[in-house]
Amino acid sequence: MTYKHPQTVGDLIAALSGYDPATPLRIAAQPGYPMEHHLARVVRTPDDAQSWGIRPTDPPVAWLGTGEQIGHLPAIAADALGWSA
Repeated sequence: MTYKHPQTVGDLIAALSGYDPATPLRIAAQPGYPMEHHLARVVRTPDDAQSWGIRPTDPPVAWLGTGEQIGHLPAIAADALGWSA
């Protein structure tokens, strides 16, 4: 089975709600040098991890993995994230 990388909020609707499913999906990183990335994967631990026979004791956590870097984060997005100077 191949994994289709999420491209819109609609792809993540099982994990996120409250957004228009047609909204493009990006991850913003590095506040000092803001860049935007595609989202690579959405996983939940411990469900999606190999436990190697060890029973996890921590509560479940959803993880969003960064994918391919797109470029510099638009100024309007940096402002909305509170990363503007």
